[in-house]
Amino acid sequence: MSKILMVSSEAAPYAKTGGLADVVGSLPAALNRGSDQAAVVLPRYGTVSSEGMRRVWERMPLAVGPNQFSADILRVDRDGVPHFFVDIPWLYDRAGLYGDAHGDYGDNQVRFGALCQAAIGVARHLFKTDIFHAHDWQGGLLPVYLRTKLANDPTFFGVKSMMTIHNLGYQGIMSRGDLELVGLEDSMFRPDLMEIYGNVSLLKGGIVMADAVTTVSRAYAREIQTPEYGFNLDGLLRARSGVLTGFLNGVDYAEWNPETDRLIAANYSADDLAGKQVCKRDLLAEFGLGEEAMGRPLIGIVSRFASQKGFDLIEQISSDLMSEDLTLIALGTGERHFEDMFRGLSQYFPGKMAVKVAYDNRIAHKIEAGADMFLMPSRYEPCGLNQIYSLRYGTVPVVRATGGLDDTINEETGFKFQEYSGWALMNAVRQALGCWRDPVRWTAMVRQGMARDFSWDASAAEYSALYRRLLS
Repeated sequence: MSKILMVSSEAAPYAKTGGLADVVGSLPAALNRGSDQAAVVLPRYGTVSSEGMRRVWERMPLAVGPNQFSADILRVDRDGVPHFFVDIPWLYDRAGLYGDAHGDYGDNQVRFGALCQAAIGVARHLFKTDIFHAHDWQGGLLPVYLRTKLANDPTFFGVKSMMTIHNLGYQGIMSRGDLELVGLEDSMFRPDLMEIYGNVSLLKGGIVMADAVTTVSRAYAREIQTPEYGFNLDGLLRARSGVLTGFLNGVDYAEWNPETDRLIAANYSADDLAGKQVCKRDLLAEFGLGEEAMGRPLIGIVSRFASQKGFDLIEQISSDLMSEDLTLIALGTGERHFEDMFRGLSQYFPGKMAVKVAYDNRIAHKIEAGADMFLMPSRYEPCGLNQIYSLRYGTVPVVRATGGLDDTINEETGFKFQEYSGWALMNAVRQALGCWRDPVRWTAMVRQGMARDFSWDASAAEYSALYRRLLS
């Protein structure tokens, strides 16, 4: 049995901005159902209630470079998984997880350096660890600390580290002078270590120092080794290709299942799809759209409104898209430009387009259940979860063939386009609209998608096998 300590800035249901939280919220429980024992270390943000938690360490001393902190460690078990919360209000009790309206916090490198140091303390005293499994740039310092500051510490002899890249576009960039702030020597400022174009990348440090590197789909593992998707780390990733593996994320069907979902207007299954029409009518009412839209195909979007997600393509084709006989609904927050774009479309096309600029899990479930199609035209998508949710809810995905979208959608379950262009997106949408007008063909595609199984068990088994190889 391997003992795995996950180190992450997010884990559902406690703290979430994207798919990272869903993975760390589900993978440990799936591992524990097998032959491993996994636990999680994450910050206790101000939004995370301490109700039900017990204090297992008072005033843990932490040194992050010249910064001295005292952390309380709180524990709560969820689905059999110990979650250790690092409670340092001065660092984590803030308006946002990574920043506020003015941008990223200027001390993020210290905040997540403290998280990594606290995880080391947890492994030393509270949860004897065989493998540190660090996630994204926020965990990037952990493999670095293990190979440098702890290299001669007998407690960690034989302990391995794994670095999972959820999105290479976010690397934890800091200045050379910040190395001292996180307790590292200036000698780490080298192109083969942490230096990247005159700055320092925390994620790069993790990739260089980890014993294994994984990412969240097979296609994305290939893509990040190319200049187009490598964000200046493609050369390093090609050099480390021998330890780089892509494991497709799973999903939690206990939460995302139209047969049992309590957040939707009616439950339904592949054998009885009647409830999906009830959900469509409910979704239209939620967005203030009229009964006449029931006769049109309804396209849903749930996303961060970011350039990565391909919304510039929607901007390119907005007039052509809205001239089709369809209804479009969008939910999300993000870049102001795209928030304004969707607001503008809802004003120009009342009755055909509506948007809610918010993060709202309840409405996200309603969109998955009530929409006919789900749109994900991403420039790149490491894995993506919404297209997998959509399959289970009988909501046919229209996606760009990149990363996990390419791995999970085929011609039997959805519509894909290759070229990153408005024309290619519009062509895929029109193919989907044509199929929707053929009820027999459409229902067959819906049921094919609902039969697909992307539960965590298969992916957890792959992670478990890699853990065993590392320790052998």
